[in-house]
Amino acid sequence: MDKLARSAEEAIRNIPDGATIAVGGFGLCGIPENLIAALRDRGTSGLTIVSNNCGVDDWGLGLLLANRQIKKMVSSYVGENKTFEQQFLNGELEVELVPQGTLAERLRAGGAGIPGFYTPAGVGTPVAEGKETRTFDDRAYLLERGIKTDYALVKAWKADTCGNLVYRRTSRNFNPLAAAAGKVTIAEAEEIVDIGALDPDEIHTPGIFVQHVVLGRHYEKRVERRTTRSPKGENE
Repeated sequence: MDKLARSAEEAIRNIPDGATIAVGGFGLCGIPENLIAALRDRGTSGLTIVSNNCGVDDWGLGLLLANRQIKKMVSSYVGENKTFEQQFLNGELEVELVPQGTLAERLRAGGAGIPGFYTPAGVGTPVAEGKETRTFDDRAYLLERGIKTDYALVKAWKADTCGNLVYRRTSRNFNPLAAAAGKVTIAEAEEIVDIGALDPDEIHTPGIFVQHVVLGRHYEKRVERRTTRSPKGENE
């Protein structure tokens, strides 16, 4: 089945206001830049975003935040985004902070059809509020629910027209988890090849999890914070 969309704008056009979306990436590594920009341009609002972080003020999911298109974030790390801080403190943004390993497992569980699991992470902290606690082998565990979202936006290195995806090195990060958790998954890729061109043993996300694929363009591939040091001996 050919799942190729002609543009990022076409790929995301059916995402409605109020949708819940899982977004791949870690910091700014492996984020679906083109799909996020298209969603920003379309103005889709009232979104709940499930992602490890919310980008930075002027890039990644930070673009949607600055445009006030996000009503709730479910994430692990928000420390690089001043807009996030301001909207949260002003009561404009709902935030559910989730330990990073728990977030990864909640997405994996949702993609695997598992409704919930127990984890020791967060016991005795605000993360535990309102959650069932059980004891196994004299240790307390929280019941965490799997996450299944309306849509998922992910970024691949290579894809074929059937939606099979290959990620490159650390840019794999949360992308396979998000791809499996979305009821409708939209993937952008740096290169799209014909069916059969990908080695089956190298495919990270099978096409059964992906409904739409689009060729990404003009990647900036920014980093959140660049740190350098003086050449050796300069300050000695």
